[in-house]
Amino acid sequence: MKISRMNPFDGDSKTVAFFDVETGEGINIKGFTLVEGTNGLFVGVPSAKGKDDKYYDRVYIPKELKEKLTDMAISMYNETKGEAASASGADDTTPV
Repeated sequence: MKISRMNPFDGDSKTVAFFDVETGEGINIKGFTLVEGTNGLFVGVPSAKGKDDKYYDRVYIPKELKEKLTDMAISMYNETKGEAASASGADDTTPV
């Protein structure tokens, strides 16, 4: 399993990034989110709104696998954020 796409999100939401996962068999699952919760970042699985206006998960992941996916997503998100910061000059330590 690997994260095939990570897109940070800068909107007015607790969602900080969207990402897709590719399984070892080559199946791509789109629509995962990385969300800032009260206890830190966590992974939200793809979901769909039902006729009763409630959201239902479309993907079920065992606890151990979800923990591994969360660690992978947080790591990749932090790398992506770091690259964006250095591209904008935020990490530039050159004296002016």
